[in-house]
Order: sequence, then C-alpha cells, then structure tokens
Amino acid sequence: MTGQADAPGPIRVLVVDDHELFRRGITQVLLGEDGIEVVGEAEEGASATALAQELLPDVVLMDVRMPGTDGIEAARHLAATLPATRVLVLTASTEEEDLFAAVRAGVAGYLLKEIAVEEVAGAVRAVAGGQTLVDPSMASRLAAEFVVMARRADLERGRPAAPRLTPRELDVLALVAHGLTNRDIGVRLFISENTVKNHVRNVLGKLDAHSRMGAVLQAVKEEILDVDDTGAGTATSGT
Repeated sequence: MTGQADAPGPIRVLVVDDHELFRRGITQVLLGEDGIEVVGEAEEGASATALAQELLPDVVLMDVRMPGTDGIEAARHLAATLPATRVLVLTASTEEEDLFAAVRAGVAGYLLKEIAVEEVAGAVRAVAGGQTLVDPSMASRLAAEFVVMARRADLERGRPAAPRLTPRELDVLALVAHGLTNRDIGVRLFISENTVKNHVRNVLGKLDAHSRMGAVLQAVKEEILDVDDTGAGTATSGT
C-alpha cells in the first residue's frame, strides 16, 4: 500500500512546525539522506492532518506546541484515521504534561530539539521501522506517571483486573522504566542477566512492543504497572 512503512521505496516524511526556519532546516537535512523523502510541510496541526490524508506519509515529524491545532490533537486524529502513519514529536517542550499527553495520543517518539542534527534521520528510520523513542532526559519521568495513573485507576474502577504480565515481568518492567540495564536489573532482583533478557523478551511480546521504551509506553497507556520509590512493580489493571 502506498505510504506504508513496510512498503518498498523511501520513507515518506511530512514535516510540521510553526517556525519556518526550523522546518525548512529539518527538511533540508532529511532531503540529503538516502532512503528518506520529504513529501510535504505544514505549519500547524489542522493542515498537517489534511496533508497527511492526501499524502499518506510513513512518518509525521511534528512539534507539540503550535498555534491553532496543536501537535497532540493532530496526533490523536492521525492515530484514529491513519494508524499506519507514525508520529515522531520533535519539540523544545520539556513539560511533563506534553510528554504524557503525547504518549496517550499514540505518538511513536518524543525527542527534544536539542538532539544532534545527524540523529534526526536515524530517529525517523527507527520509528518507521516500528521502534518507539523517548528522549533520555524525559524517559525517567514516565516512571512517576505510573504511580499517578495507578492511583487514579484504583479510585475510578475499584479493584483492578488481573494484569497481562506476571509479577516478575512487572518487576522487570518497572526497573526498565527507571532506566536500569539488564545487568543492573539482574543484580537488583537476584536473577541472571539471561533470565532478565528472557523476561524482557516476554514483556515485549505480550505488550506488542518493539523496544524497551515501547513496552514502558504501552504499560502507561494500559495502566498495568505501579512503580513505588524502590522500583518494585505491582499490577494496577489489565485488559
């Protein structure tokens, strides 16, 4: 199908940013990359969603805060109407509310504009290939959101249903959310590194995630993990 990430040919990208100089600069960077084609530009969310319906890009590289329709609302619309199109946020916003809103809107990545220019093309290729990316400086903030969402779930729904993950898988995922490596997780849980790898692989499969951070984001969306101050995970709800 035209415009799908798994189709042959270059990765089709729509660049969306209200600052023309930045937008044109990113476009020029991507135009110089093999295997990437910039199919259009837009300066705000409404025009971006309209162009996306016409152009069917593989990736929409989009800012969050823009006049008119912002990037969050545009991402929600794209997730509902063009599920095969992946939204990669590239923003100056370090606000937690923007990060969490973007995750709930179904974005495939959240990166800050301070990343190196040469990393942009790699990020586009990664999300087009099914990976989920979060800027390292923002990733740790997702762990705290587990607690908030878990408490909200308890208040709104009462006793939660059984989770999709086993208690040990929840423990591992909680420590992944805190940024620990497989080796560090093994030390913390008194299990081998290979056992940790097996648990991570099982978590990725159960959550249909393509990366460790993708699994964390999916767990946030499904509200199936509670992370306390020590990094231990417990179930909050499940589907």
